[in-house]
Amino acid sequence: MERQEKVFRELKKKFTKELVLVTLDLNKKMRMEVDTSDYTTERVLFMECKDERWRPVAYLSKSLNEMERNYEIHNKEMLAVIRGLENWKHLLESNKFKFEI
Repeated sequence: MERQEKVFRELKKKFTKELVLVTLDLNKKMRMEVDTSDYTTERVLFMECKDERWRPVAYLSKSLNEMERNYEIHNKEMLAVIRGLENWKHLLESNKFKFEI
């Protein structure tokens, strides 16, 4: 629970202090970060900007169903990765750089 609260505090801080989302440019490097808790999976797609800072392009969160809540933590993390790849496949495949997760 502490980790989830920390993540939410960090997200709140970023969303209130910086640009919320930047416009996607497929000619720039991208990376996907994922996180999971007992009840949700979250993923953020980032893009490297001119100032060499990674800024968010897209954010998704999805609740885990009753069966998924019983997964081991490493399987929940992998589920978050798979969901992110499914959601942003068209963007990641169109990018000229290799992306990182």
